[in-house]
Amino acid sequence: MKVFIILSIALIAFTSCTSGNKDHAQDIAKLEKEVASVVEDFRMGIINADRALLERITSPQLVFGHSSGMVQNRAEFIEEIISLQPNDYHKIDMTDQTITVSGDTGVVRHIYSAEYTSNGVQGSLRIGNVMIFTKQHGEWKLLARQAYRL
Repeated sequence: MKVFIILSIALIAFTSCTSGNKDHAQDIAKLEKEVASVVEDFRMGIINADRALLERITSPQLVFGHSSGMVQNRAEFIEEIISLQPNDYHKIDMTDQTITVSGDTGVVRHIYSAEYTSNGVQGSLRIGNVMIFTKQHGEWKLLARQAYRL
């Protein structure tokens, strides 16, 4: 096991020193920007209750976890947003965002803050989010999202 770890570290060190590293870093930066763009689409899709946009950027296999523990599939998530029940979102901010891309998978973490109306009452929330995106047919799709209490 120690030999495997040492060889793995050596391989990582070697590949980071090669001349192709600059091109690889540029490729990763491009992919991270693509994922960031889909995260922004997600934010706007919720604020605008835009069914077409949310359907375009989510995978049919979506698993959408809430900080309460409730888990929804794609249809349930989109229907809740479109119905504006229980919440009609007015403002969403995503701060302290990090994006990591590995192959056709993107992992996004951020703090999700929102202002909304629920049954005529103004509310707000601040939670942590982890989102998993996968590239399907050349487009980034939200595959999983798990919110957690801060």
